[in-house]
Amino acid sequence: MNHADSRSRVLFLMGPTASGKTALACALAEHFPLDLVSVDSALVYRGMDVGSAKPDAATLQRFPHRLIDIRDPAQAYSAAEFRADALREIEQIHAQGRIPLLVGGTGLYFRALELGLSPLPQADPTLRADLARQAADKGKFYMHERLAKLDPATAARLNPNDVQRVQRALEVIALSGKALSELQGGSRRRLPYRLLKLGLLPRQRVALHARIADRFDAMLAAGLVAELERLRQRADWAEDLPSMRAVGYRQGWPYLDGTCSLEDFRLNAIHATRQLAKRQITWLRSELDAWMFDADDATVGERVLRAVAGFLDR
Repeated sequence: MNHADSRSRVLFLMGPTASGKTALACALAEHFPLDLVSVDSALVYRGMDVGSAKPDAATLQRFPHRLIDIRDPAQAYSAAEFRADALREIEQIHAQGRIPLLVGGTGLYFRALELGLSPLPQADPTLRADLARQAADKGKFYMHERLAKLDPATAARLNPNDVQRVQRALEVIALSGKALSELQGGSRRRLPYRLLKLGLLPRQRVALHARIADRFDAMLAAGLVAELERLRQRADWAEDLPSMRAVGYRQGWPYLDGTCSLEDFRLNAIHATRQLAKRQITWLRSELDAWMFDADDATVGERVLRAVAGFLDR
């Protein structure tokens, strides 16, 4: 006997930068009882509006996005924090009789939300500082070789140049007595909802690159340099803050320092955004259970609407 799936519904709309996710999400919200939840590691930060391509005020007023502007740029924001926040928003949306549509391009957040995260020990500042001193004294290759003896599986997937992750793996071993690979292979809490995953996959790389360039030029015209200057003037500004390493921001600091021209800043940021899109596309192609749609197809909106209608009617 077939039993209907009575679980509450959740939708994911995933895609690389400049693929049209926001416009499509808003179109879906016009047709269905959907509330939008942002899945973007840059949009969580207040005051980072132009360079993050944050939806404008008129769009956000008409189509509110949850999990936008929830952190100060001086604060870190982890995948674990996103998962906790997103689960809370999903529960609230369901309680209001509506359906959550999570939209964005941060694959790490989508994966953490759907599959859960491994229970790892909290960072220990004293131990972390000690490991950093050891790395400075003995070098990154020594630290990697040490990890290889204690956790060969993790060492095999980490490059010695990935100093922070190597040190974190050693920290986990010291705190828990277990290898990181062992802990990551343990049980996780998967998303307990009926899920439809939609992917926007641009087929025309040239067109995507053109959109990326046009969008960055629009950011410059909209005041990106002034936004960078405002952030730089903060007393708590630091170039190594997670927020300040975001694409489009990281490439701007040399320009403010006077070590590169505005055109070099522009070209470097466009190149970095293309590389980001490439990584996002690679990740999206690994989502084998997602319904993929050509972002450059003129009928993509109609096709996605039909897919969502079918999912909600079942």
